[in-house]
Amino acid sequence: MNITSEEFFKRQTTLSEIGNEGQQLLQKAKVLVIGCGGLGSPIAIYLATSGVGTLHLVDFDTVSVSNLHRQVFFKTEDVKKSKAEILASEVKKRAPFTNVSFTDKAVTKNTVLDLISNFDVIVDGTDSLSIKYLINDACVLLKKPLIYGSLYKFDGYVATFNYQNEDGSFSCNLRDAFPKIATDIPNCEEAGTLNPIVGIIALLQVNEVLKLITKTGILLVNQLLIYNALENSQFKMKLRKNDSIHIEEIFKNSDYLETYCETQDASLLISASEFLKIETKNSTEVVSVLNHTDALIPFKVHQKIPYRTFNAEDFNPDYDKKYVVICKKGITSYDVTLKLKEKFPQLTIFSLVNGIDNY
Repeated sequence: MNITSEEFFKRQTTLSEIGNEGQQLLQKAKVLVIGCGGLGSPIAIYLATSGVGTLHLVDFDTVSVSNLHRQVFFKTEDVKKSKAEILASEVKKRAPFTNVSFTDKAVTKNTVLDLISNFDVIVDGTDSLSIKYLINDACVLLKKPLIYGSLYKFDGYVATFNYQNEDGSFSCNLRDAFPKIATDIPNCEEAGTLNPIVGIIALLQVNEVLKLITKTGILLVNQLLIYNALENSQFKMKLRKNDSIHIEEIFKNSDYLETYCETQDASLLISASEFLKIETKNSTEVVSVLNHTDALIPFKVHQKIPYRTFNAEDFNPDYDKKYVVICKKGITSYDVTLKLKEKFPQLTIFSLVNGIDNY
């Protein structure tokens, strides 16, 4: 079928604020989407079908069954396949005027500057705090606008960071909002998330990209939009530049790896090798704080306490046993371990270092 761009984008170009001129700006734009999961997959599809001419997708991960309820552009037959590759294929089916490519490798400090250097707009669809700060810092160094989005349970966060003003100065970035990487916040896989909030935040990010490229409307600069799905409420947190933060120095001295282990009390941790020695003993009780099935855990789980419903007051300890708390990455398990140790000081309890993902 022979489709013209005039027909394809007719409803959009009818808007006087967009018109043919705005559509041409979209066609010339080069946008990089990092993360092809809950946020990144709808972001990519909507940007492409809006007319962004060049789109590059980045994600090292493969599709899993637990992704499917909210990452709606993946199908059951896509499980175990590359997210970036599958999503690029879906874009091609829907957007004949977009040149799409992909990278299925992880973003690192060594690769991020080269990766973002050739794009006009960077969109963050990741769920790793350390990678979010890496992307932010790289955008500041290369003077690239960053469309930020993140999720926590029923809350979503959106902002346009590092936007260049008419006087040449730049708007606030992620470190102006949160100077340091938090070490106790689980990602959506561990804390859980509701399907609609993911799509809502993704489309708010798309909205920011389209406004930025077409120079239309008011951007979320120097502010962070916070949306709560349960109350259907939102408010904007005003941001101010923090001149004491020197991102060049931070980038030089940081490795942007997961930093939570550095702040964890070693006496409350157990390594995989140490755990192997005791996990089959009757005196060891394994407590899972995952929010989904434990079917893939390669050892017996004695208690399942989903993190979202955990309350130390409800725990009934057996002081003759050793407890090992597990999660996917060792973040939420440590939080639970710490709270139980504070509640029951005499309890022998450990968190599995780096979780079952690295077991």
